[in-house]
Amino acid sequence: MSGFFEQVYKVVCAIPRGKVLAYGDVARLAGAPKMSRQVGWALHNNPRPGEIPCHRVVFRDGSLSSGFAFGGAEVQAALLEGEGVAVRGLKVDMKVYRWDV
Repeated sequence: MSGFFEQVYKVVCAIPRGKVLAYGDVARLAGAPKMSRQVGWALHNNPRPGEIPCHRVVFRDGSLSSGFAFGGAEVQAALLEGEGVAVRGLKVDMKVYRWDV
């Protein structure tokens, strides 16, 4: 699983400021499209907070994670807003902010 986790971190580090991806997008780009839940686990165990921008990963409908490992959805919202991502009702407009890869 550690090889998969490293792939997840590589994908997440590539997400540009001001953009987001869904857990399933990250799983697909990491080479394991059916492992979106494991993406969440990998991000929960982020070994390099502040370096791996796990706040840029959201649910497929744009919702933020209430279990955001570094302080909850409000902290995730603040981090995203600091990068220019509009968050309304703890949700991001995926049509506007989803990274098109």
